[in-house]
Amino acid sequence: MARNTGPKCRLCRREGLKLFLKGTRCDTARCAIERREYPPGMHSWPKRSKVTAYGLQLREKQKVKRYYGLLETPFRMVFHRAERQKGNTGDNLLVALESRFDNIAVALGFARSHSDARQVIRHGHLLVNGRRVTVAAQPLKAGDQITPANRDKSKALIAANLEIAKGRQVPTWLEVSLEPPLGNVLRTPTREDISLPVQEQLIVELLSK
Repeated sequence: MARNTGPKCRLCRREGLKLFLKGTRCDTARCAIERREYPPGMHSWPKRSKVTAYGLQLREKQKVKRYYGLLETPFRMVFHRAERQKGNTGDNLLVALESRFDNIAVALGFARSHSDARQVIRHGHLLVNGRRVTVAAQPLKAGDQITPANRDKSKALIAANLEIAKGRQVPTWLEVSLEPPLGNVLRTPTREDISLPVQEQLIVELLSK
Protein backbone atom coordinates (compact mmCIF):
# COMPACT_ATOMS: atom_id res chain seq x y z
CA MET A 1 0.00 0.00 0.00
CA ALA A 2 1.35 3.45 -0.93
CA ARG A 3 2.21 5.66 1.98
CA ASN A 4 -0.22 8.49 2.65
CA THR A 5 1.17 11.58 0.95
CA GLY A 6 -1.04 14.10 2.73
CA PRO A 7 -3.83 16.42 1.54
CA LYS A 8 -1.59 18.62 -0.60
CA CYS A 9 -0.30 15.72 -2.68
CA ARG A 10 -3.81 14.29 -2.96
CA LEU A 11 -4.89 17.65 -4.37
CA CYS A 12 -2.22 17.36 -7.08
CA ARG A 13 -3.53 13.92 -8.02
CA ARG A 14 -7.12 15.17 -8.06
CA GLU A 15 -6.18 17.95 -10.47
CA GLY A 16 -3.81 15.73 -12.47
CA LEU A 17 -1.21 18.50 -12.28
CA LYS A 18 1.97 19.24 -10.33
CA LEU A 19 0.94 22.19 -8.16
CA PHE A 20 4.22 22.45 -6.21
CA LEU A 21 2.22 22.83 -2.99
CA LYS A 22 4.92 20.95 -1.09
CA GLY A 23 7.85 22.80 -2.64
CA THR A 24 10.52 20.70 -4.30
CA ARG A 25 8.77 17.38 -3.60
CA CYS A 26 7.13 17.69 -7.03
CA ASP A 27 10.61 17.50 -8.59
CA THR A 28 11.35 14.12 -7.01
CA ALA A 29 10.19 10.53 -7.45
CA ARG A 30 8.09 10.97 -4.28
CA CYS A 31 5.71 13.26 -6.18
CA ALA A 32 2.15 11.91 -6.00
CA ILE A 33 1.67 12.42 -9.74
CA GLU A 34 4.70 10.24 -10.50
CA ARG A 35 3.49 7.49 -8.15
CA ARG A 36 -0.20 7.44 -9.09
CA GLU A 37 -1.70 9.58 -11.85
CA TYR A 38 -5.32 8.92 -10.92
CA PRO A 39 -7.16 10.78 -8.09
CA PRO A 40 -7.08 9.60 -4.45
CA GLY A 41 -9.67 7.24 -2.97
CA MET A 42 -10.58 3.58 -3.22
CA HIS A 43 -13.07 4.23 -6.03
CA SER A 44 -10.88 6.65 -7.95
CA TRP A 45 -9.62 4.38 -10.72
CA PRO A 46 -10.33 6.17 -14.04
CA LYS A 47 -13.91 5.63 -15.09
CA ARG A 48 -15.89 6.54 -18.16
CA SER A 49 -18.07 9.43 -17.10
CA LYS A 50 -19.59 12.28 -19.03
CA VAL A 51 -18.37 15.71 -17.92
CA THR A 52 -20.60 18.70 -18.60
CA ALA A 53 -19.39 21.90 -20.26
CA TYR A 54 -19.74 23.67 -16.92
CA GLY A 55 -17.71 20.92 -15.24
CA LEU A 56 -14.88 21.38 -17.73
CA GLN A 57 -14.90 25.15 -17.25
CA LEU A 58 -14.92 24.84 -13.47
CA ARG A 59 -12.10 22.29 -13.53
CA GLU A 60 -9.86 24.61 -15.55
CA LYS A 61 -10.57 27.52 -13.19
CA GLN A 62 -9.85 25.44 -10.09
CA LYS A 63 -6.66 24.13 -11.66
CA VAL A 64 -5.29 27.65 -12.22
CA LYS A 65 -6.44 28.88 -8.80
CA ARG A 66 -4.70 26.04 -7.02
CA TYR A 67 -1.54 26.27 -9.10
CA TYR A 68 -1.09 29.94 -8.17
CA GLY A 69 -2.47 29.42 -4.66
CA LEU A 70 -5.30 31.96 -4.90
CA LEU A 71 -8.73 32.11 -3.31
CA GLU A 72 -11.84 32.93 -5.34
CA THR A 73 -12.04 36.67 -4.64
CA PRO A 74 -8.44 37.63 -5.52
CA PHE A 75 -8.60 35.33 -8.56
CA ARG A 76 -11.71 37.09 -9.85
CA MET A 77 -10.07 40.48 -9.23
CA VAL A 78 -7.17 39.46 -11.47
CA PHE A 79 -9.63 38.18 -14.08
CA HIS A 80 -11.65 41.42 -14.16
CA ARG A 81 -8.45 43.45 -14.61
CA ALA A 82 -7.43 41.13 -17.45
CA GLU A 83 -10.89 41.55 -18.99
CA ARG A 84 -10.47 45.32 -19.13
CA GLN A 85 -7.10 45.12 -20.89
CA LYS A 86 -6.62 45.05 -24.63
CA GLY A 87 -5.98 41.70 -26.28
CA ASN A 88 -7.01 38.16 -25.45
CA THR A 89 -8.53 37.97 -21.96
CA GLY A 90 -7.28 34.43 -21.32
CA ASP A 91 -3.71 35.34 -22.23
CA ASN A 92 -3.94 38.52 -20.14
CA LEU A 93 -5.13 36.48 -17.16
CA LEU A 94 -2.27 33.99 -17.24
CA VAL A 95 0.36 36.68 -17.87
CA ALA A 96 -0.98 38.71 -14.92
CA LEU A 97 -0.82 35.66 -12.64
CA GLU A 98 2.64 34.73 -13.87
CA SER A 99 3.92 38.28 -13.28
CA ARG A 100 2.88 38.43 -9.62
CA PHE A 101 5.67 38.97 -7.10
CA ASP A 102 4.93 35.73 -5.24
CA ASN A 103 4.98 33.65 -8.43
CA ILE A 104 8.27 35.20 -9.55
CA ALA A 105 9.80 34.51 -6.13
CA VAL A 106 8.92 30.82 -6.57
CA ALA A 107 10.14 30.71 -10.18
CA LEU A 108 13.50 32.19 -9.16
CA GLY A 109 13.88 29.73 -6.28
CA PHE A 110 13.68 32.42 -3.59
CA ALA A 111 10.69 30.59 -2.10
CA ARG A 112 9.64 26.93 -2.03
CA SER A 113 5.95 27.37 -2.86
CA HIS A 114 3.41 30.13 -3.40
CA SER A 115 2.28 30.05 0.23
CA ASP A 116 5.91 30.18 1.35
CA ALA A 117 6.53 33.08 -1.06
CA ARG A 118 3.70 35.11 0.43
CA GLN A 119 5.13 34.64 3.91
CA VAL A 120 8.65 35.55 2.75
CA ILE A 121 7.30 38.69 1.05
CA ARG A 122 5.03 39.77 3.94
CA HIS A 123 7.94 39.52 6.37
CA GLY A 124 10.01 41.80 4.18
CA HIS A 125 12.72 39.30 3.29
CA LEU A 126 12.79 40.40 -0.38
CA LEU A 127 13.44 43.79 -1.97
CA VAL A 128 12.36 45.01 -5.41
CA ASN A 129 14.80 47.51 -6.91
CA GLY A 130 16.25 48.02 -3.44
CA ARG A 131 12.91 48.86 -1.86
CA ARG A 132 10.85 46.78 0.54
CA VAL A 133 7.66 45.41 -1.06
CA THR A 134 5.34 43.38 1.17
CA VAL A 135 2.44 42.91 -1.28
CA ALA A 136 2.59 39.43 -2.82
CA ALA A 137 0.14 40.40 -5.58
CA GLN A 138 2.38 43.25 -6.78
CA PRO A 139 2.97 42.79 -10.53
CA LEU A 140 6.61 43.06 -11.55
CA LYS A 141 7.77 44.34 -14.92
CA ALA A 142 10.78 44.14 -17.20
CA GLY A 143 13.87 45.61 -15.55
CA ASP A 144 12.79 44.89 -11.97
CA GLN A 145 15.48 43.38 -9.73
CA ILE A 146 14.77 41.15 -6.73
CA THR A 147 17.30 40.77 -3.91
CA PRO A 148 17.25 39.58 -0.29
CA ALA A 149 16.82 42.27 2.34
CA ASN A 150 20.06 43.45 3.95
CA ARG A 151 19.56 41.30 7.05
CA ASP A 152 21.40 38.15 8.04
CA LYS A 153 18.12 36.26 8.55
CA SER A 154 16.83 37.25 5.10
CA LYS A 155 20.08 36.36 3.34
CA ALA A 156 20.28 32.99 5.09
CA LEU A 157 16.64 32.17 4.27
CA ILE A 158 16.96 33.01 0.56
CA ALA A 159 20.30 31.20 0.28
CA ALA A 160 18.74 28.08 1.83
CA ASN A 161 15.78 28.20 -0.56
CA LEU A 162 18.08 28.63 -3.56
CA GLU A 163 20.09 25.62 -2.46
CA ILE A 164 16.91 23.52 -2.25
CA ALA A 165 15.78 24.72 -5.69
CA LYS A 166 19.18 24.14 -7.31
CA GLY A 167 18.74 22.43 -10.65
CA ARG A 168 15.18 23.64 -11.21
CA GLN A 169 14.79 25.33 -14.58
CA VAL A 170 14.20 29.09 -14.44
CA PRO A 171 11.81 30.57 -17.05
CA THR A 172 13.55 32.27 -19.98
CA TRP A 173 11.99 35.63 -19.13
CA LEU A 174 13.71 35.60 -15.73
CA GLU A 175 17.36 35.45 -14.69
CA VAL A 176 18.84 34.38 -11.37
CA SER A 177 22.33 34.32 -9.90
CA LEU A 178 23.38 32.58 -6.70
CA GLU A 179 26.37 34.65 -5.59
CA PRO A 180 25.12 37.09 -4.56
CA PRO A 181 21.44 36.05 -4.68
CA LEU A 182 19.89 38.21 -7.38
CA GLY A 183 16.88 37.86 -9.67
CA ASN A 184 16.05 39.92 -12.74
CA VAL A 185 12.85 40.25 -14.76
CA LEU A 186 14.20 40.34 -18.30
CA ARG A 187 10.86 40.86 -20.05
CA THR A 188 7.11 40.45 -19.70
CA PRO A 189 6.12 36.79 -20.08
CA THR A 190 3.96 35.68 -23.00
CA ARG A 191 1.45 32.85 -23.21
CA GLU A 192 4.11 30.71 -24.88
CA ASP A 193 6.32 31.09 -21.79
CA ILE A 194 3.66 29.60 -19.52
CA SER A 195 3.81 25.81 -19.51
CA LEU A 196 0.72 25.33 -17.34
CA PRO A 197 -1.53 22.83 -19.21
CA VAL A 198 -4.78 24.75 -19.06
CA GLN A 199 -7.49 25.87 -21.48
CA GLU A 200 -7.83 29.47 -20.39
CA GLN A 201 -10.67 30.15 -22.82
CA LEU A 202 -12.91 27.88 -20.74
CA ILE A 203 -12.18 30.06 -17.69
CA VAL A 204 -13.10 33.17 -19.66
CA GLU A 205 -16.37 31.56 -20.74
CA LEU A 206 -17.19 30.62 -17.15
CA LEU A 207 -16.42 33.96 -15.52
CA SER A 208 -17.94 36.05 -18.30
CA LYS A 209 -21.45 34.66 -17.69
